[in-house]
Amino acid sequence: MAGFDIRGPVELRAIPHPAVTVAVEFGDRPIDIRGATGVMRSEGLVAGLGFHAFQARAEDLTCIQIRLSPLVAHPLLGIPLAELREHVVALDDLWGRGTARLRERLHQARTWRERFAVIGAELSGRLDEGREVEPEVAWVWRQIVASRGRPAVRDL
Repeated sequence: MAGFDIRGPVELRAIPHPAVTVAVEFGDRPIDIRGATGVMRSEGLVAGLGFHAFQARAEDLTCIQIRLSPLVAHPLLGIPLAELREHVVALDDLWGRGTARLRERLHQARTWRERFAVIGAELSGRLDEGREVEPEVAWVWRQIVASRGRPAVRDL
C-alpha cells in the first residue's frame, strides 16, 4: 500500500505488475485514464492482472494505491479475476456506493496513518464478506510466486 499527495498537473504511465492494482483518489479530483480500451474518468480504479500500460492524468493527485495478490483480489473485489484480465475499470463499478463512502472517510482522515487504517478496515471487512479461493488455486499461485514464474503450467 502506498499513499500519494502530488500538487500540480500529474502525468503518470502505469505499467503492468503481477498483482491487481487498486487506486482510490480522495482529494475530489478525478483521474483521466487513457489506454488500450479507451478513455475513462474516475476517482478510483482497478487494474487487473496483465493490464495494458495506460496513461493517468490529474490536476492534483491525492490517492492510495493497493497491490493485491490474486488470492485476496477475488474475495475483495467480488468478481472472478478473469473478468478483469487486461482491463482497467472504475472502482465504483465493482463496489458501488461503498466507494464514495470510502473516499469520504479517507478525505476526513488527517494523517496517512489514519488513511491506511481506514483502507485496512475496509479491506478486512470486504475480505470477511468475500468468497474463499479454491485451495488448488492458492497452491498454484504460491508455487508460481516461490519459483518466480519459472514452472510450466502443465507441471503445476
